[in-house]
Amino acid sequence: MPPSPLLQVRDLTTEFRTERGTVRAVNGVSFDVFPGETLAIVGESGSGKSVTALSVLRLIPTPPGRIAGGEVLFDGQNLLNLTEHQMQRVRGNSIAMIFQEPMSSLNPSLPIGMQIAEPLNVHHNTPWAKAIDAAKTLLSRVRVPDAARRVDAWPHQFSGGMRQRAMIAMALANAPRLLIADEPTTALDVTVQAQILDLLKEVTRETGSSLILITHDLGVVARYADRVAVMYGGRLVESGTATDIYERPSHPYTIGLMASVPRLDSAAGSRLTAIDGQPPDLAALPPGCAFAPRCRNVHARCGEAVPVLREVAPNHLSACFLHDT
Repeated sequence: MPPSPLLQVRDLTTEFRTERGTVRAVNGVSFDVFPGETLAIVGESGSGKSVTALSVLRLIPTPPGRIAGGEVLFDGQNLLNLTEHQMQRVRGNSIAMIFQEPMSSLNPSLPIGMQIAEPLNVHHNTPWAKAIDAAKTLLSRVRVPDAARRVDAWPHQFSGGMRQRAMIAMALANAPRLLIADEPTTALDVTVQAQILDLLKEVTRETGSSLILITHDLGVVARYADRVAVMYGGRLVESGTATDIYERPSHPYTIGLMASVPRLDSAAGSRLTAIDGQPPDLAALPPGCAFAPRCRNVHARCGEAVPVLREVAPNHLSACFLHDT
Protein backbone atom coordinates (compact mmCIF):
# COMPACT_ATOMS: atom_id res chain seq x y z
CA MET A 1 0.00 0.00 0.00
CA PRO A 2 1.54 3.37 -1.01
CA PRO A 3 2.35 5.84 1.79
CA SER A 4 0.02 8.73 2.53
CA PRO A 5 1.22 12.18 1.44
CA LEU A 6 2.98 14.24 4.08
CA LEU A 7 1.72 17.45 2.46
CA GLN A 8 -1.44 17.83 0.41
CA VAL A 9 -2.13 21.17 -1.28
CA ARG A 10 -5.65 21.40 -2.67
CA ASP A 11 -7.01 24.21 -4.90
CA LEU A 12 -4.73 26.78 -3.27
CA THR A 13 -5.53 30.33 -4.34
CA THR A 14 -3.54 33.39 -3.23
CA GLU A 15 -4.45 36.93 -4.22
CA PHE A 16 -2.88 40.38 -3.96
CA ARG A 17 -4.69 43.70 -4.12
CA THR A 18 -2.91 46.13 -6.42
CA GLU A 19 -3.67 49.47 -8.03
CA ARG A 20 -4.58 47.53 -11.17
CA GLY A 21 -7.02 45.27 -9.35
CA THR A 22 -6.84 41.84 -7.70
CA VAL A 23 -4.00 39.64 -8.93
CA ARG A 24 -4.19 35.88 -8.48
CA ALA A 25 -0.56 34.87 -8.08
CA VAL A 26 -1.58 31.29 -7.26
CA ASN A 27 -4.74 30.04 -8.91
CA GLY A 28 -6.20 26.67 -7.87
CA VAL A 29 -2.89 24.83 -7.39
CA SER A 30 -2.94 21.23 -6.11
CA PHE A 31 -0.07 18.82 -5.46
CA ASP A 32 1.19 16.22 -2.97
CA VAL A 33 4.55 15.69 -1.31
CA PHE A 34 5.28 12.19 -0.04
CA PRO A 35 7.58 11.23 2.86
CA GLY A 36 11.24 11.26 1.87
CA GLU A 37 10.75 12.55 -1.68
CA THR A 38 11.96 15.66 -3.49
CA LEU A 39 9.36 17.61 -5.43
CA ALA A 40 10.69 20.30 -7.77
CA ILE A 41 8.39 23.22 -8.61
CA VAL A 42 9.56 24.68 -11.92
CA GLY A 43 8.67 27.73 -13.99
CA GLU A 44 9.77 31.16 -15.16
CA SER A 45 9.96 34.12 -12.82
CA GLY A 46 6.45 35.28 -11.95
CA SER A 47 4.85 31.87 -12.45
CA GLY A 48 3.80 31.63 -8.78
CA LYS A 49 6.42 29.23 -7.42
CA SER A 50 7.62 31.29 -4.46
CA VAL A 51 4.13 32.54 -3.57
CA THR A 52 2.98 28.92 -3.44
CA ALA A 53 5.75 28.09 -0.97
CA LEU A 54 5.07 31.16 1.17
CA SER A 55 1.36 30.30 1.16
CA VAL A 56 2.09 26.83 2.55
CA LEU A 57 3.74 28.46 5.56
CA ARG A 58 1.21 31.32 5.66
CA LEU A 59 3.91 33.93 5.19
CA ILE A 60 1.92 36.01 2.71
CA PRO A 61 1.92 39.68 3.85
CA THR A 62 -1.64 40.71 4.72
CA PRO A 63 -2.51 43.22 3.35
CA PRO A 64 -2.03 43.37 0.37
CA GLY A 65 -2.07 39.58 0.02
CA ARG A 66 -4.41 36.90 1.27
CA ILE A 67 -4.95 33.18 0.86
CA ALA A 68 -8.36 33.24 -0.78
CA GLY A 69 -9.16 29.53 -0.84
CA GLY A 70 -8.04 25.93 -0.75
CA GLU A 71 -6.46 23.62 1.80
CA VAL A 72 -2.90 22.95 2.95
CA LEU A 73 -2.97 19.61 4.75
CA PHE A 74 0.23 18.76 6.62
CA ASP A 75 0.07 15.28 8.13
CA GLY A 76 -3.72 15.52 7.82
CA GLN A 77 -4.04 18.90 9.56
CA ASN A 78 -5.20 21.94 7.57
CA LEU A 79 -2.62 24.65 8.25
CA LEU A 80 -5.00 27.32 6.98
CA ASN A 81 -7.28 26.67 9.97
CA LEU A 82 -4.56 27.16 12.60
CA THR A 83 -4.18 30.30 14.67
CA GLU A 84 -1.08 32.40 14.13
CA HIS A 85 0.33 31.15 17.45
CA GLN A 86 -0.17 27.54 16.32
CA MET A 87 1.51 28.29 12.99
CA GLN A 88 4.52 29.69 14.81
CA ARG A 89 4.98 26.24 16.34
CA VAL A 90 4.97 24.71 12.86
CA ARG A 91 7.37 27.14 11.16
CA GLY A 92 10.98 26.23 11.76
CA ASN A 93 9.96 23.10 13.63
CA SER A 94 7.88 20.70 11.53
CA ILE A 95 8.35 22.69 8.30
CA ALA A 96 11.43 24.79 7.63
CA MET A 97 12.18 27.11 4.73
CA ILE A 98 15.48 28.08 3.14
CA PHE A 99 14.84 31.48 1.61
CA GLN A 100 15.92 32.63 -1.81
CA GLU A 101 18.63 35.18 -1.08
CA PRO A 102 21.52 34.03 1.14
CA MET A 103 23.08 37.48 1.09
CA SER A 104 20.16 39.16 2.88
CA SER A 105 18.27 36.41 4.72
CA LEU A 106 20.51 36.41 7.80
CA ASN A 107 20.32 39.05 10.52
CA PRO A 108 23.51 41.14 10.16
CA SER A 109 23.43 42.15 13.84
CA LEU A 110 23.58 38.63 15.32
CA PRO A 111 26.39 36.03 15.21
CA ILE A 112 25.80 33.03 12.96
CA GLY A 113 25.74 30.59 15.86
CA MET A 114 23.04 32.49 17.73
CA GLN A 115 20.81 32.52 14.63
CA ILE A 116 21.19 28.77 14.20
CA ALA A 117 20.61 28.15 17.91
CA GLU A 118 17.49 30.32 18.10
CA PRO A 119 15.04 27.73 16.67
CA LEU A 120 16.16 25.24 19.32
CA ASN A 121 15.68 27.80 22.07
CA VAL A 122 12.31 29.02 20.79
CA HIS A 123 10.69 25.69 19.96
CA HIS A 124 12.20 23.43 22.63
CA ASN A 125 13.39 25.82 25.36
CA THR A 126 16.92 24.51 24.87
CA PRO A 127 19.31 26.52 27.08
CA TRP A 128 21.42 28.91 25.02
CA ALA A 129 24.74 27.27 25.94
CA LYS A 130 23.46 23.86 24.82
CA ALA A 131 21.85 25.35 21.72
CA ILE A 132 25.14 27.01 20.73
CA ASP A 133 26.91 23.64 21.08
CA ALA A 134 24.24 22.16 18.80
CA ALA A 135 24.86 25.00 16.34
CA LYS A 136 28.53 23.99 16.14
CA THR A 137 27.48 20.44 15.32
CA LEU A 138 25.04 21.67 12.69
CA LEU A 139 27.66 23.87 11.05
CA SER A 140 30.01 20.90 10.90
CA ARG A 141 27.22 18.81 9.40
CA VAL A 142 26.79 21.28 6.54
CA ARG A 143 30.57 21.29 6.05
CA VAL A 144 31.49 24.71 7.32
CA PRO A 145 35.21 24.41 8.13
CA ASP A 146 36.38 25.15 11.68
CA ALA A 147 32.77 25.25 12.90
CA ALA A 148 33.69 25.59 16.58
CA ARG A 149 35.35 28.92 15.85
CA ARG A 150 33.12 30.20 13.08
CA VAL A 151 29.98 29.80 15.18
CA ASP A 152 30.90 33.23 16.61
CA ALA A 153 31.37 34.84 13.18
CA TRP A 154 29.08 37.53 11.80
CA PRO A 155 27.16 37.06 8.53
CA HIS A 156 29.37 39.59 6.68
CA GLN A 157 32.37 37.37 7.47
CA PHE A 158 30.83 34.46 5.53
CA SER A 159 30.92 34.06 1.76
CA GLY A 160 27.67 33.54 -0.16
CA GLY A 161 28.12 29.77 -0.16
CA MET A 162 28.91 29.70 3.56
CA ARG A 163 25.84 31.84 4.33
CA GLN A 164 23.68 29.40 2.42
CA ARG A 165 25.19 26.53 4.42
CA ALA A 166 24.40 28.44 7.62
CA MET A 167 20.80 28.85 6.47
CA ILE A 168 20.56 25.12 5.78
CA ALA A 169 21.97 24.44 9.26
CA MET A 170 19.33 26.75 10.73
CA ALA A 171 16.58 24.96 8.80
CA LEU A 172 17.83 21.56 10.01
CA ALA A 173 18.07 22.58 13.68
CA ASN A 174 14.77 21.00 14.71
CA ALA A 175 14.89 18.05 12.27
CA PRO A 176 11.85 19.22 10.25
CA ARG A 177 9.80 16.68 8.35
CA LEU A 178 9.54 19.03 5.36
CA LEU A 179 12.12 21.42 3.94
CA ILE A 180 11.19 24.10 1.42
CA ALA A 181 14.17 25.46 -0.52
CA ASP A 182 13.31 28.54 -2.59
CA GLU A 183 15.96 28.98 -5.29
CA PRO A 184 18.65 27.92 -2.79
CA THR A 185 21.53 28.53 -5.21
CA THR A 186 20.67 32.09 -6.29
CA ALA A 187 23.78 34.30 -6.63
CA LEU A 188 26.16 31.38 -6.08
CA ASP A 189 28.76 30.26 -8.58
CA VAL A 190 28.29 26.97 -10.41
CA THR A 191 30.69 24.95 -8.26
CA VAL A 192 29.11 26.12 -5.01
CA GLN A 193 25.62 25.52 -6.45
CA ALA A 194 26.43 21.84 -6.95
CA GLN A 195 27.87 21.56 -3.45
CA ILE A 196 24.76 23.12 -1.87
CA LEU A 197 22.35 20.93 -3.82
CA ASP A 198 24.34 17.78 -3.08
CA LEU A 199 24.28 18.76 0.58
CA LEU A 200 20.51 19.30 0.57
CA LYS A 201 19.92 15.92 -1.05
CA GLU A 202 22.30 14.23 1.38
CA VAL A 203 20.79 15.68 4.57
CA THR A 204 17.22 14.96 3.47
CA ARG A 205 18.21 11.39 2.67
CA GLU A 206 19.89 11.01 6.07
CA THR A 207 16.94 12.42 8.01
CA GLY A 208 14.12 11.05 5.87
CA SER A 209 12.80 14.59 5.37
CA SER A 210 10.80 15.62 2.32
CA LEU A 211 12.03 18.48 0.15
CA ILE A 212 10.23 21.02 -2.02
CA LEU A 213 12.84 22.48 -4.36
CA ILE A 214 11.76 25.67 -6.13
CA THR A 215 13.86 26.41 -9.19
CA HIS A 216 13.91 27.52 -12.80
CA ASP A 217 17.03 25.42 -13.51
CA LEU A 218 15.99 22.26 -15.34
CA GLY A 219 19.45 20.78 -14.89
CA VAL A 220 18.88 20.88 -11.14
CA VAL A 221 15.55 19.11 -11.59
CA ALA A 222 17.05 16.29 -13.64
CA ARG A 223 19.68 15.52 -11.05
CA TYR A 224 17.87 16.00 -7.75
CA ALA A 225 14.08 15.69 -8.09
CA ASP A 226 11.86 12.64 -7.80
CA ARG A 227 8.76 14.42 -9.12
CA VAL A 228 8.20 17.71 -10.93
CA ALA A 229 5.39 20.27 -10.93
CA VAL A 230 5.49 22.87 -13.73
CA MET A 231 3.79 26.23 -13.12
CA TYR A 232 2.77 28.95 -15.56
CA GLY A 233 0.68 32.04 -14.95
CA GLY A 234 -0.13 31.01 -11.39
CA ARG A 235 -1.44 27.59 -12.38
CA LEU A 236 -0.05 24.07 -12.42
CA VAL A 237 0.19 23.01 -16.08
CA GLU A 238 2.01 19.67 -15.80
CA SER A 239 3.19 17.24 -13.13
CA GLY A 240 4.76 13.81 -13.08
CA THR A 241 7.90 11.92 -12.24
CA ALA A 242 11.16 13.58 -13.20
CA THR A 243 11.79 10.75 -15.67
CA ASP A 244 8.42 11.23 -17.37
CA ILE A 245 8.74 15.01 -17.53
CA TYR A 246 12.18 14.77 -19.15
CA GLU A 247 11.56 11.86 -21.47
CA ARG A 248 7.91 12.57 -22.35
CA PRO A 249 7.03 16.24 -21.69
CA SER A 250 3.39 16.77 -22.57
CA HIS A 251 2.41 20.43 -22.16
CA PRO A 252 3.69 22.82 -24.87
CA TYR A 253 5.21 25.05 -22.18
CA THR A 254 7.17 22.16 -20.67
CA ILE A 255 8.26 21.07 -24.15
CA GLY A 256 9.47 24.62 -24.78
CA LEU A 257 11.41 24.71 -21.52
CA MET A 258 13.12 21.42 -22.35
CA ALA A 259 14.00 22.58 -25.85
CA SER A 260 15.62 25.74 -24.48
CA VAL A 261 18.15 23.83 -22.39
CA PRO A 262 21.67 23.52 -23.92
CA ARG A 263 22.64 19.92 -24.71
CA LEU A 264 26.14 18.48 -24.87
CA ASP A 265 25.15 16.30 -27.82
CA SER A 266 23.88 19.24 -29.91
CA ALA A 267 25.63 19.95 -33.21
CA ALA A 268 28.29 22.62 -33.11
CA GLY A 269 26.83 26.02 -33.88
CA SER A 270 23.22 24.94 -33.39
CA ARG A 271 20.89 27.52 -31.86
CA LEU A 272 18.72 27.09 -28.79
CA THR A 273 14.98 26.96 -29.28
CA ALA A 274 13.41 29.96 -27.55
CA ILE A 275 9.85 30.36 -26.29
CA ASP A 276 8.57 33.42 -28.12
CA GLY A 277 6.92 36.26 -26.21
CA GLN A 278 6.92 37.19 -22.55
CA PRO A 279 5.48 35.61 -19.38
CA PRO A 280 1.88 36.74 -18.80
CA ASP A 281 0.87 39.82 -16.85
CA LEU A 282 -1.08 38.32 -13.95
CA ALA A 283 -3.09 41.53 -13.64
CA ALA A 284 -4.29 41.20 -17.24
CA LEU A 285 -4.37 37.51 -18.12
CA PRO A 286 -5.78 36.66 -21.53
CA PRO A 287 -9.04 34.69 -21.68
CA GLY A 288 -8.60 30.95 -21.86
CA CYS A 289 -5.16 29.35 -21.55
CA ALA A 290 -2.53 31.79 -20.25
CA PHE A 291 0.12 30.18 -22.47
CA ALA A 292 -1.92 30.52 -25.68
CA PRO A 293 -0.26 33.80 -26.85
CA ARG A 294 3.15 32.05 -26.84
CA CYS A 295 2.07 28.57 -27.92
CA ARG A 296 2.96 27.16 -31.35
CA ASN A 297 0.04 24.72 -31.19
CA VAL A 298 -2.66 27.24 -30.33
CA HIS A 299 -6.16 26.86 -31.76
CA ALA A 300 -9.50 28.58 -31.26
CA ARG A 301 -10.54 26.71 -28.13
CA CYS A 302 -7.39 27.83 -26.29
CA GLY A 303 -8.67 31.41 -26.19
CA GLU A 304 -12.12 30.43 -24.93
CA ALA A 305 -11.59 28.20 -21.88
CA VAL A 306 -8.94 27.28 -19.34
CA PRO A 307 -7.77 23.66 -19.77
CA VAL A 308 -7.83 21.50 -16.66
CA LEU A 309 -5.24 18.97 -15.56
CA ARG A 310 -5.95 15.51 -16.90
CA GLU A 311 -4.03 12.26 -16.81
CA VAL A 312 -2.05 11.68 -20.00
CA ALA A 313 -0.15 8.69 -18.58
CA PRO A 314 -0.11 6.96 -15.19
CA ASN A 315 0.69 9.62 -12.54
CA HIS A 316 1.41 12.16 -15.30
CA LEU A 317 -0.96 15.16 -15.54
CA SER A 318 -1.10 17.92 -18.13
CA ALA A 319 -3.45 20.85 -18.75
CA CYS A 320 -3.76 21.26 -22.51
CA PHE A 321 -6.57 20.91 -25.06
CA LEU A 322 -4.19 19.03 -27.39
CA HIS A 323 -4.87 15.95 -25.27
CA ASP A 324 -8.56 16.07 -26.24
CA THR A 325 -7.88 15.48 -29.91
